[in-house]
Amino acid sequence: MVIALETRRAWEAAAAVPDPEVPCVTVEDLGILRSVEMEDGVAVARVTPTYSGCPAVLAIELAVEAALRDAGFEARVERVTRPAWTTDWITEEGREKLQAYGIAPPVKASNSVRALFGETVVACPRCGSTETERISEFGSTACKALYRCTSCAEPFDYFKCI
Repeated sequence: MVIALETRRAWEAAAAVPDPEVPCVTVEDLGILRSVEMEDGVAVARVTPTYSGCPAVLAIELAVEAALRDAGFEARVERVTRPAWTTDWITEEGREKLQAYGIAPPVKASNSVRALFGETVVACPRCGSTETERISEFGSTACKALYRCTSCAEPFDYFKCI
């Protein structure tokens, strides 16, 4: 029972680490914190990068390790690449946080009949309108595209679906 409580406390410490590029969500919200286990007195956190070229991977791993050490654990972080991360792993709470922050969360693959033609329907995170258009394939980071709402005229980032 003590081990389970210790593991839970380690999970909570690691899970609270914010994403360095999108600080409104945590590594738990993004689904990139895969597990935290106690192994021979060491808290071992396993993290999956969002994609292989993500520049935030090392910063996330160091932040998770620091959070575990700050919580009083000897810590180690392991990178897990299989299965590959997908935006489906973002929690509903994470999607809500992204939207409240002004970033359209990734949509499901078949969100409308337009998806059959390779067109993604992205709702504006500010007014909810689906009358939006992509301005650029890349937004403030490589994992986001830049969109504009034609209803309220506001630009916004869309977290690309992977």
